[in-house]
Amino acid sequence: MKKIVVTVIGADRVGIVAAVSAALAKENINILDISQTIVDDIFDMVLMCDMENATGSLKELQDNLGEIGKAMGVDIRAQLADIFYAMHRI
Repeated sequence: MKKIVVTVIGADRVGIVAAVSAALAKENINILDISQTIVDDIFDMVLMCDMENATGSLKELQDNLGEIGKAMGVDIRAQLADIFYAMHRI
């Protein structure tokens, strides 16, 4: 399994979850787990995904999600789970 972590943060609005999940489905990326909260109109979402059978590369996904985020006014990032865990270790 090739796990990635996708994070989304920004002002809440309609369609964020739909846009991100549609982009992942289009690339044949499976969502394994999802956590989402809204605090004082700030939207925050973390998705654990499996891109073992993805149709494109991680770089292509990062670029695509970045463009989607830019259009929606949120920050969307994707990175390998191992790197995410290493960066956020206490």
